[in-house]
Amino acid sequence: MKELKLTPELAANQFGALAHETRLTVFRAVMSAGPDGVSAGDLADQAQVTPSNLSAHLTVLVSAGLLHVRKEGRRRYYSATLPAVSGLLNFLIVECCDGNPEICDLAVSDLNGLQKAAC
Repeated sequence: MKELKLTPELAANQFGALAHETRLTVFRAVMSAGPDGVSAGDLADQAQVTPSNLSAHLTVLVSAGLLHVRKEGRRRYYSATLPAVSGLLNFLIVECCDGNPEICDLAVSDLNGLQKAAC
C-alpha cells in the first residue's frame, strides 16, 4: 500500500473532516467494515441518521480523501482509503515528532500495544 505524504494543510483538512461526531462514527463503521466496505443504507442505520444527513457527511469524508465510494447498481458502498489513513497516522507520528526518534519510538510502541489489544 502506497502511503500518502501529507502537507500540513491536507492533514488539517482530514482532521477537520473527522472532527464531527457523526462523521467520526461513520468513519469508524467504514474502517470496521474492512476492504469490501459498507452500503450507505447500512451506514445510515449504524450512525442513526437520515440518508440525506448521511450523504452530506459522506461527501465531506470522500472530499477529504478518507473514504472511497463504489457504485453497484443503485447502491453505493464506502470503504476507507487506506493510503490516506496511513498517511494521516504517519503525519501524526513522524511529522509531529519533528524527527525526534525518542518521541516517535514511544508513540509507535504505544500504537503497537493498542493494535495487539484490539485484535
